[in-house]
Amino acid sequence: MPRSRSSAHPCAPRIRRQRRWRPRGSLGAELHRLRVDFGIGVSAGPVFAGNIGAENRYEYTVVGDAVNEAARLADRAKDFDGRVLCSGAALDRADAVERRCWSSCGSEVLRGRSQLTRISAPVR
Repeated sequence: MPRSRSSAHPCAPRIRRQRRWRPRGSLGAELHRLRVDFGIGVSAGPVFAGNIGAENRYEYTVVGDAVNEAARLADRAKDFDGRVLCSGAALDRADAVERRCWSSCGSEVLRGRSQLTRISAPVR
């Protein structure tokens, strides 16, 4: 049974707002139609962002543990229907309303890391 627009789910206002921005469907659905293999990883933590390189060849980049964790989550997200995963570090920084929009998928050691990462996916 479809949900009514007046759903009491805490994510409902955000979902309606996103629908206004993407009238033809979600970004994920659009990318699936293009047959693009993708995953989105969300993490949080200190990073360094800036131009790196020699004076004749600067390259803007972002480095840090949070960047690496997000990249590993993006790889892992390809195995999930929603194709989006979030780390516990990011959810720890989120407010209560945002945290209710995510469901725990457990913990695992991501490739190239030595400690467990708490993983969550968006509530559907």
